[in-house]
Amino acid sequence: MGGTQARRYGSTQKTREQVLEALGVVKVATAAQIRALMCPGTADAGTARGGCKDLEAEGLVLSAGRTTRLEPDGRRITEKLWSLTPAGLEAAAAVLDRVPREMGGTAKAAAASGAKHAGKVTDVLAAFLQTPPEPTAPVVRKGAAVPAPAPAPAERPPGLGPIGAWSTEVSLPVTGSFAAPGRGSVRADMVFAAPHTKLPLLFVEVDNGTEGPPILAEKIARYRRFLGRSVVQAGRDIVLWRTVWSAPTRDAHPPLAIVFTKKMNPAAMETRMREVARLSEWEWRGPWSTGGYAPDERRNGYRDYTATVPVIVTVLELLEREGPRGRIWWRYGREGWETLADALANPDDHSAYSVREERRRAADEAERWRQEQEHQKERRRREAAARPCPSCGRRVYPDEWDTATVPGGLCSVCRSQADDDAERARQVAEEQAGLEREKRANGWLGWLPSRH
Repeated sequence: MGGTQARRYGSTQKTREQVLEALGVVKVATAAQIRALMCPGTADAGTARGGCKDLEAEGLVLSAGRTTRLEPDGRRITEKLWSLTPAGLEAAAAVLDRVPREMGGTAKAAAASGAKHAGKVTDVLAAFLQTPPEPTAPVVRKGAAVPAPAPAPAERPPGLGPIGAWSTEVSLPVTGSFAAPGRGSVRADMVFAAPHTKLPLLFVEVDNGTEGPPILAEKIARYRRFLGRSVVQAGRDIVLWRTVWSAPTRDAHPPLAIVFTKKMNPAAMETRMREVARLSEWEWRGPWSTGGYAPDERRNGYRDYTATVPVIVTVLELLEREGPRGRIWWRYGREGWETLADALANPDDHSAYSVREERRRAADEAERWRQEQEHQKERRRREAAARPCPSCGRRVYPDEWDTATVPGGLCSVCRSQADDDAERARQVAEEQAGLEREKRANGWLGWLPSRH
């Protein structure tokens, strides 16, 4: 990124706009963090630092504190923290194309205190963005040797950007208003909103490990209360968060992503994650429904995620290495790592259940059609094999008589009539035989009426 001598530290207009854009979103950051957010292809943080210093000379940026970080080799580095002045906030609003009143404060107090939490939020945002590094041309000073060409930047995994789609330290009023949140409200560390894409509205909580699982679980409950809050507009109820952000209609509330940043052994991290999941289960787990069927009538059903908050969690190390779209997310209520898209999908919700029901109905209809075709085929076979009854001429089908024992036999009606006639003849014969036996038994007096 070539420089210019128009300003003392040689920053370009592009560099200054990148600094304003970064600080307009995160409010406080070191030059190294600004580089990671905006221009990771530069050789070092010098380009971003020069932009900060030139903007400081213009009264748009100031250094209000310092912070320390530990290098991989164990060295402790102290760096300046940069933030915006009120004039810088207005300039950043213009670069980000935002209304100045939406820019929030300057975070001067956070910078003065070392901005530990804000620094982690910035690191998490850089991991979400995965800004592609662009090849840069270092400034060649007068009389200096021409440096060797820089190696091609390494490819990075896809990120969630641009930075203008992100906001930090966003008040979510459980009571009160966005401008004046009331008691019990929550402040989202980050919010991702890209309404003109298919990407989800995403709230992000950064956990530094300084608070216990009960406190983090209680925050999830407050997110749910905020997301479930509605207000009256134009005589009808509308969900409060939709007055600020747009998102596709779905059964569940917008998702909450929790990024755990404290380094600890995997067993301890899993224990912490699972404890938060256990304590917040009521907020994210949808009750099971059998779809109107009795439990023993149909095992298939769905989870009703209406008014629940999908919670996905990961660790900063995975987010930095694999990017936000990688298989790094654990969706509370499931097991195993998933991609962002899979983690946010609800394969067991009512919509998926409806799809399965439609498939079942289609399968049932196909089976009924198959059975009808078999029935028609059998009917045609029987019609082809039918013979006329020799007595009445009615069509006689193969299953009505046994061709092996009654070839050319009668129809069932004629056979039944013949059987009835034979039975009546048998009964008459038996009566005549009985009378003959009685006459022989009475001898010549057999003609007298019986005295019994």
